Amino acid sequence: MAHTGRTVGRLGEGDWDGKVSEIKKKIKSILPGRSCDLLQDTSHLPPEHSDVVIVGGGVLGLSVAYWLKKLESRRGAIRVLVVERDHTYSQASTGLSVGGICQQFSLPENIQLSLFSASFLRNVNEYLAVVDAPPLDLRFNPSGYLLLASEKDAAAMESDVKVQRQEGAKVSLMSPDQLRNKFPWINTEGVALASYGMEDEGWFDPWCLLQGLRRKVQSLGVLFCQGEVTRFVSSSQRMLTTDDKAVVLKRIHEVHVKMDRSLEYQPVECAIVINAAGAWSAQIAALAGIGEGPPGTLQGTKLPVEPRKRYVYVWHCPQGPGLETPLVADTSGAYFRREGLGSNYLGGRSPTEQEEPDPANLEVDHDFFQDKVWPHLALRVPAFETLKVQSAWAGYYDYNTFDQNGVVGPHPLVVNMYFATGFSGHGLQQAPGVGRAVAEMVLKGRFQTIDLSPFLFTRFYLGEKIQENNII
Repeated sequence: MAHTGRTVGRLGEGDWDGKVSEIKKKIKSILPGRSCDLLQDTSHLPPEHSDVVIVGGGVLGLSVAYWLKKLESRRGAIRVLVVERDHTYSQASTGLSVGGICQQFSLPENIQLSLFSASFLRNVNEYLAVVDAPPLDLRFNPSGYLLLASEKDAAAMESDVKVQRQEGAKVSLMSPDQLRNKFPWINTEGVALASYGMEDEGWFDPWCLLQGLRRKVQSLGVLFCQGEVTRFVSSSQRMLTTDDKAVVLKRIHEVHVKMDRSLEYQPVECAIVINAAGAWSAQIAALAGIGEGPPGTLQGTKLPVEPRKRYVYVWHCPQGPGLETPLVADTSGAYFRREGLGSNYLGGRSPTEQEEPDPANLEVDHDFFQDKVWPHLALRVPAFETLKVQSAWAGYYDYNTFDQNGVVGPHPLVVNMYFATGFSGHGLQQAPGVGRAVAEMVLKGRFQTIDLSPFLFTRFYLGEKIQENNII
């Protein structure tokens, strides 16, 4: 009689022994004290412990990571984890910036930061070289910034240049006649004085710097994780101040990292948190309870940083003598890349400073250029009447609504959260110096090379604005 249905093969003696051995291994693997081969692969997760967790993997966050490893007491002494939610950096401020560097600030600290950055960029392979990797080419293009001042602002410009020279910056002052002789295509109407950067100003490739820093810190043992910080676990301690006022000090012990496109999260025990989340750093601060207290108190003082949107336009001017090559302008029209002309506006701020683009998304409003930027360009350089936009993109930057200067160093109440944010458009160019300053504060307890005490968080509570005349 014929049999129908499924045919079951026999196991040979050797096959059976192999199966039994495999089953025994799996049983052993789930016994207490054993690793379980049946569990999910966790290689994509962050470590369970890291001495320092840096929130934000842009140039500022990577610079902090670099200097922490560079200044550690011995190789491997500090475990550093960088958490970045956008591993493609498609919306990161770094990659979408124009990459300018300038020393023409009014605050000594800003000048010192940019001077150090210029040195860092010029000698980048002395800092960021990796064995068996090709050298970095930042394509640094030296081209001085030109700032123009009206009669009303001429004295302030002269004072600023005096400070810049005292700090070591090479800046010259020009009268309207000298300006016309050097740049005959500029309309000098209304210009009483101009300042021009003679050295260490220009632009570079920000994407190359980002990739170079990332490559270097990985070679130094820094860990990376793609995910989003969603929670901090903290302990609290109630203290009395010298005038018998009660304050609550917090210390973060654990960071929860939500994995990309997943409901899964990983807790990471840590000793230090660096808030380098750029335009979103206020959200990270709020997760730590910063700003939750009564208004007017230190506990109730928020981190005053918000996302702002900046357009970048690439354009050319077919009828401009010496201006035929492509140029780049930002939202304000205050910055365009061309030998001898870096900034184009009267006074210390752009003419469109009150007309910010909507930061809800990164779409480009082409009418904004036509209505808000182009008229100022054409007024100052008549040849720009014929300019044509070739392409444009938008990017976010971390705008400090309090005084447009950076926030650096520890929070006074959440004692192990440190800031590297709020630079309002000049964070990229100052990142090497800021990263070093934060690492010094973490490792040594004080700023050592450049004193950035004016940039501490406490100024927001005290209402002490630090006035920078030349936020570009």
